[in-house]
Amino acid sequence: MAPFAKMNGLGNEILVVDMRGRDDVVAPEAAIALAADSRTAFDQIMAIHDPKRAGTDAWVDILNSDGSKAQACGNGMRCVVQALAAETGRRVFTFQTIAGILNASEHEDGSISVDMGPPEFRWDRVPLSEEFRDTRMIELQIGPIDAPVLHSPSVMSMGNPHAIFWVDNDVNSYDLERFGPLLEHHPIFPERANISIARVLSDKEIDLRTWERGAGLTRACGSAACSAAVSAARTGRTGRTVTVNVPGGPLAIEWRERDDHVIMTGPAEWEFSGALDPKTGVWGPDTAETGAVS
Repeated sequence: MAPFAKMNGLGNEILVVDMRGRDDVVAPEAAIALAADSRTAFDQIMAIHDPKRAGTDAWVDILNSDGSKAQACGNGMRCVVQALAAETGRRVFTFQTIAGILNASEHEDGSISVDMGPPEFRWDRVPLSEEFRDTRMIELQIGPIDAPVLHSPSVMSMGNPHAIFWVDNDVNSYDLERFGPLLEHHPIFPERANISIARVLSDKEIDLRTWERGAGLTRACGSAACSAAVSAARTGRTGRTVTVNVPGGPLAIEWRERDDHVIMTGPAEWEFSGALDPKTGVWGPDTAETGAVS
């Protein structure tokens, strides 16, 4: 059995699973079973493995609730940092994921910053299935041609593909639960995409709702908040430092000019611990297992 912690980052439900010292992985079937249980329902699993690269603290494997792989999850990374900080007393960590190297740190007030790295704008690296020279706005819409409900999103990658639709009305007034799946699986996105609706409140504040690829509607998506902040600055809607309000609460996002990196800062919260079978998803709470997340 592998120790785990049920946590959340602004309501983005996370399972942090300690797979260190093991050769197996959390199977897609286990993820689907855990997601189907109301007690362990999650948006992402963050599976902590032994490091694969010198100078890193862990390899982190990320799974969505449908069992598919995710390249990035900023809210989940904050949960990993909190778990490991509680175990080790350290505050600064370096992780490796399939999206690359991520640095993160816990502050004195308990908030956690994750360096999400630089954004990617090239159409073939988002990726898109056809060329767009300017990804600040692409041709894509939902609704009638002469009166689309959503149109002309900004697209980019923050380790995973994102499409940001800009609106003038309350982000909650759009039926994202209906539009999200259609847009996630649109042929323009060969690896599917995270779909967000964003409203700029000022040059320092954005409201955001996200349909997360492989997970559905979420109370918080860290990489989407980063993508919205970067896209807003890139299109002249805001400056490079903004507060992004997601349904779970605010995230502070800075797109640093000096190195092009995106820094996300926010909280993480522990809910309960237990142990699970990485193959089947069978689990039990409050075990005697030891580890970073027990």
